[in-house]
This record gives sequence, C-alpha cells and structure tokens, in this order.
Amino acid sequence: MRVLVVEDHEVLARTIGTGLRREGMAVDVVQDGDDALEHLAVTRYDVVVLDRDLPGVHGDDVCRRLVAQRSPTRMLMLTAASTVRDRVDGLSLGADDYLPKPFDFAELVARVRALGRRATAPLPPTLQVGDVTLDPSSRVAFRAGRRLRLSPKELAVLECLLGRAGVVVSTEELLDRVWDEATNPFTNTVKTTIGRLRAKLGEPPLIETVREGGYRIGLP
Repeated sequence: MRVLVVEDHEVLARTIGTGLRREGMAVDVVQDGDDALEHLAVTRYDVVVLDRDLPGVHGDDVCRRLVAQRSPTRMLMLTAASTVRDRVDGLSLGADDYLPKPFDFAELVARVRALGRRATAPLPPTLQVGDVTLDPSSRVAFRAGRRLRLSPKELAVLECLLGRAGVVVSTEELLDRVWDEATNPFTNTVKTTIGRLRAKLGEPPLIETVREGGYRIGLP
C-alpha cells in the first residue's frame, strides 16, 4: 500500500511515517499543501493522511482538488479540532474518514488499512496459491500450516504477488507499491527481498523470475 502523509508538525509527520513503514506500507512524507499536490500529480497513492491546517495550500483545498479530479485515492483527514461540526465539515469536503488529534496509533493504522482496501480492487479475505496463504487484515502468512516469519517488506511483496497470481509483476511496480520515494530505483532491493522471501517460503519454489519482465507466483 502506498501512503502519502501530509503533516506540518515535523516530529508528528516523521513519527507517523516511521510507524506506517513498520506496518509494511510504502510512505512518503511532506509538510505543506503545495508539496502534497506535487506528489499527488506524479504518484498514485492508495491513501492520503491529510492534516487540515497546512501552510501553503490549505488541507481543505488539497481535499477539494482530489475530489474534483475524481481521484481513487482515499483521504483520512487529521485535525486538532474535534467537535462534531468540524468532523461534518471535513467529511462534507469529500474526505473518506476523519480522525481528531490526539489519536491512538493503532486506530490510525486500522483506518488507513480500511481505506486502502477501498482504494483498490477488492481481494478475497485470504489470498492463497497452493499451500501458501496470507491474511491481509492480520498480516500473517503460512505455508503448509507453518507460519512464515516475514519482515513487513517481505509480507508486502508476497501480498502483491499473491494478489496477482499468475501475472508478471514488474520490479518497477513492486518498487512503487512496496517501497517509497527514498528508495533508489537502481538498487537491488527488490531482488534481495525476493531472495529472502524465496528462502523463507522453502521448497518447492513458487516465485518465478521472468526475464526482462519481473516476478510471477504460481503453482510449482
């Protein structure tokens, strides 16, 4: 899942970004409305975590522009204002959800995940190919009944491949969906993560490398 965090409070922005990355999400962080619009113009995000009171372009205007563009990106609006009137105003602008500050981080993660599911084509509750299963909601994967000890990135890559079973997923798409803009596109990070994932999945192998194409998962 690709997430854009737009928050002008530097410490809070960094904390949200770090926490969501630990949950296996690809996260970009910006601190004003102008930068947010620039990112949204070039990158497809599943969810935007959007503070209302932003410098430059106000958060309300960022929200309005996304709505006007009929963007599939889902918006979770954050604000220190917590009255019912404030929540109604935020939702009436077109935000998909609204979370007042201060908030519990576990609730933020749950709301982002819920919005992310709405931003993409619906997947079955459990992804399965052969004897490998993955539950996207609980973030656990098994092979032949054995729980796989996967890192957040390995789990995210496996989810991408299982969700497109039988289809070649390019390295560029994996970089876009699993990593963020800080990742050097010329590194071997995808290849290295795939290698670790293959080792943890064990035999028989499930992930096929397609020359000049990417990776595909299917029955051995």
